[in-house]
Amino acid sequence: MRNDGRSNNQLRNITVRRHFTNATPGSVFIQAGETIVLCTASVDESVPPWKQRTGEIPTGWVTAEYNMLPGSTSPRKARERNKVDGRTNEIQRLIGRSLRAVVDFAALGPRTITIDCDVLQAHGGTRTLSITGGFIALVDAISSIAELKSSETPVLADSVAAISVGILKGETLLDLDYTEDSRAEVDLNVVMTGGGHFIEVQGTAEGKPFSREQLDEQLRLAEEGVRQLRVIQRDALGDDWPFAN
Repeated sequence: MRNDGRSNNQLRNITVRRHFTNATPGSVFIQAGETIVLCTASVDESVPPWKQRTGEIPTGWVTAEYNMLPGSTSPRKARERNKVDGRTNEIQRLIGRSLRAVVDFAALGPRTITIDCDVLQAHGGTRTLSITGGFIALVDAISSIAELKSSETPVLADSVAAISVGILKGETLLDLDYTEDSRAEVDLNVVMTGGGHFIEVQGTAEGKPFSREQLDEQLRLAEEGVRQLRVIQRDALGDDWPFAN
């Protein structure tokens, strides 16, 4: 039994509140245990200059930004005003890559959707929770574009969610909180589609190397977690869920 009473294959309690703010078409408050992230999705009817190639049919773009607010950790995290640090840059690029993996840019058209993930409270798994909540915000942003409602070509090919897995004291655990993550012998972050395809696997042995069997067990557990997250995403979106099942 873990420090919060969960079994090894159990997610933290997850709360999702859509339309948390009203300034953007997508706005999702998502909480897993003590980790809280606000994911917003904004639509800009233009694309980055590098996508504006003469003679080509214009296609859209999805990008992401990630930030940990100063009060999200203790001691206070300094505010990033002029330049993001290496960790922040790596995480926001991961979020962007993960969401872009399921987007048809031609169907989206010449517009940009920006997903902003702001960590309100950090207690492990901020990057994975940002991806899971960011996808819900992305769906709401796409649904807000009137032009796309009559299109026969779907913008999204599949859902996306992410989860952490790891090994602590020889036990394989799903959805590590900070107390587990900070002591884990192995730490993996896994991003997958709802259909079971991998988008990204980030894994590190913090001490001794781990075996192929241990890797396979962690990936199996991650797949189980993503299946559960897809159900949570589907329930949160209700009638706005963009897929048949």
